[in-house]
Amino acid sequence: MPRIRLITERTDARTDGQRAVYDAVTASRGSMIRPFEVLAHVPALAAPLSDVGAGIRFGGSIPDHDRELVILTAALRHGCEFEWNSHVGIARSAGVREEALTYLRTGDGEMTAHEELIIGFVRELSDTSSVGDERFAALAAEFGEAGVVELATTVGYYTLLAFVMGTVHAC
Repeated sequence: MPRIRLITERTDARTDGQRAVYDAVTASRGSMIRPFEVLAHVPALAAPLSDVGAGIRFGGSIPDHDRELVILTAALRHGCEFEWNSHVGIARSAGVREEALTYLRTGDGEMTAHEELIIGFVRELSDTSSVGDERFAALAAEFGEAGVVELATTVGYYTLLAFVMGTVHAC
């Protein structure tokens, strides 16, 4: 049970700013989604974060498969079942292997070297707020410098969502 009132309908919005967030999120995503049901309490943060999320999901250069693997790894790393449940179907549609999904959940199974690179990156970054030189070099060789920045931004964005939602028990 969430610790705060979620803004799930336009009528739940108490301020003009909250209504504006509701309108923007539903216009861009089709419905009010959980992170923004929480973030709408702070419209000055919700609006730009919605733009960041849209940039990550719809404007980035990282292949969908890789982005979804990052999102799912971050979701599990931070205990956010909502993000896992929201993205596991998208990940399957993007071609993430069932073996990778099982590995993320249980630790069982074999990963490809590419999957190990991405999953290891998310875990290391989540645990230490940095990555070692060897992993950075492998990522830069695979994705380029801009790609590494995009990957790190994706981890940070979904970590932020997990922290916000986890704080109010909305994960």
